[in-house]
Amino acid sequence: MDTNWMARGDCATHHPDMFFPSDGVGVEVAKRVCEGCVVQDRCLEYALRNRIDHGVWGGCSERQRRRILRARRLAATAA
Repeated sequence: MDTNWMARGDCATHHPDMFFPSDGVGVEVAKRVCEGCVVQDRCLEYALRNRIDHGVWGGCSERQRRRILRARRLAATAA
């Protein structure tokens, strides 16, 4: 799986721990780094496809990614 796109992310200049916060404030701080990132969509899809359970990926928290996956499953079963 090609992950070269990760080096182009705005997060590449921040410590990885920033994207694995322990509180809601930390989540919001991490999400702000993702805003406007050129690889944000690709990052989110990577996390969704690989079922990454922890951290902020593509500007979405763990909870937000679970909701996206649930909505996709429901849409697929309705089709």
